Amino acid sequence: MTSPGTNQRIDGRRLWGSLMAMAEIGATPKGGVRRLALTGVDRQGRDRFRAWCEAVGLAMRVDAMGNMFARREGRDPSRPPVLMGSHLDSQPSGGRFDGALGVLAGLEVMRTLHDLDLVTEAPIELVNWTDEEGSRFGHSLLGSGAWAGVYPHDKVYALRDTDGISVAEALDGIGCRGPHPAAPFPADAYFELHIEQGPVLEHEAKTIGIVTGAQAQVWFDAVITGRDSHAGTTPPYARRDALVGAARVIDLVDRLMRERGEDGRGTVGFLQVIPNSRNVVPGEVRFSVEFRHPDTRQIETLGDAFPALAQEAIAGTGCALALTELFRFGLQPFDPGCVDLVRQAAARLGFPARDIVSGAGHDAVYVSRVVPTAMIFTPCKDGLSHNEAESMLPEEAEAGCQVLFEAVVARANRARA
Repeated sequence: MTSPGTNQRIDGRRLWGSLMAMAEIGATPKGGVRRLALTGVDRQGRDRFRAWCEAVGLAMRVDAMGNMFARREGRDPSRPPVLMGSHLDSQPSGGRFDGALGVLAGLEVMRTLHDLDLVTEAPIELVNWTDEEGSRFGHSLLGSGAWAGVYPHDKVYALRDTDGISVAEALDGIGCRGPHPAAPFPADAYFELHIEQGPVLEHEAKTIGIVTGAQAQVWFDAVITGRDSHAGTTPPYARRDALVGAARVIDLVDRLMRERGEDGRGTVGFLQVIPNSRNVVPGEVRFSVEFRHPDTRQIETLGDAFPALAQEAIAGTGCALALTELFRFGLQPFDPGCVDLVRQAAARLGFPARDIVSGAGHDAVYVSRVVPTAMIFTPCKDGLSHNEAESMLPEEAEAGCQVLFEAVVARANRARA
């Protein structure tokens, strides 16, 4: 791709080759990937990433949460580094680009700087954050959240997957608990490239999304406890069916979402029925609940009202509901100066662009609490993500990477305040 406005070009074919090579690790028959956080497959992806980074002279360090930082020195090593990155872990049936695009586009930025023998004023660091997806341990943004001080380390280490393996055990099991503290350090900025995971850019024929912030969210864990009993011999009056209670709460989530129009989001994406036998009335159901909205007030209202409404929903079932709020955050605006660098880069390169608010949570949400942050979106086919059919065009990946290059280099070369 030839782009106006610069003679420093990333290599789009090399970037695409890296994406396809990473997609071989954890590849699924339907063309997606399964690289669950802190599994052996995740370790394979990490090892390949490390080898690629070290091949262009980057210095790798790993912190106590397994977050990987690959550093390229600047002309002035005393300056705080400019960070860029995303994640390599995936959903159980995930796509090839969610997260990996941001990490490997950052690698392509580093490779291009190496090829051109360019030294920026400030150092640049590329980050692979641990367990952004949250699909294994039930809590997303673990690595970036712990690093940013949002989650206490002990709480993160104690989280367990459905097999009872803790985060601490998983980190040690694949040898990814590093010696460096998982804590913020002085950094000048953070930039994250990501597929949109929605249909807006494709629908409007925009090449670049200039992400101004991320919408508000509240997440809960729910456990409904009833009583196991025989499906054939237990009459209606004697049933304490936890799955019926869960169904009523799930319907409530859907109704609360729809009451908020097209901006509303409400999802139950995880459901575990116990004992999960076809001839046993379920005695326990564990499930997730999340709400999202671009208006913080809507999320505050939902977060405050949902527990009581859920208790009302299961009334008469004979079941008990335990609801735990995992986290709640309002609309998270990104740094205007960093966002403007993305806007300027897209304009200089001649790419059709628009401002957009992220509907998904990303590592950038928590990083932005301690470091000036911006995000760049590229289109994905039909807006589909968290799906093996997730897809994008090579030229879209290249365009997003070129904008990332322009914004990161501009920030790293800015006059020191």
